Amino acid sequence: MDEIPYEDSCMHARLLLEKARHFMLYARQKEMAPYHVSPQQAHLLFILNKLGHRANLSELSKLCYKGIGTISLQISRMENDGLVEKIREAPKAKVFTIGLTSKGLEICQSTSSIKSDKIIMSILSEEERQQLILLLNKVTTDDSLVIT
Repeated sequence: MDEIPYEDSCMHARLLLEKARHFMLYARQKEMAPYHVSPQQAHLLFILNKLGHRANLSELSKLCYKGIGTISLQISRMENDGLVEKIREAPKAKVFTIGLTSKGLEICQSTSSIKSDKIIMSILSEEERQQLILLLNKVTTDDSLVIT
């Protein structure tokens, strides 16, 4: 049995989104393995590179849709791996920004031609991809829908 029959279209849509997310994440993990970085780390490297400057935890948290604690832990691991550096304005300052190291920049540039997303999305026409983007933006940008 490949599919469970769903009477609730909201549940069905959520489960299909989760299935697609899992499928894309798995493909990305396999593609990132030779670089010894996770898809989440690659995403942070991409964001830091696109910003073109140093960023603080709050900025990264907002751009990744993750809590500051989660981002802080990820950044600490990436710092230990030599991918990013914490830059303090004063030696013992608690406030810092995060910047790419040369190793982080090199990996970011090497992984910029990742193909898994393009291969997976190639089954959709450009019009279908644009429609998907429109619908996902609609679902993810309405702050009134966030349940607190």
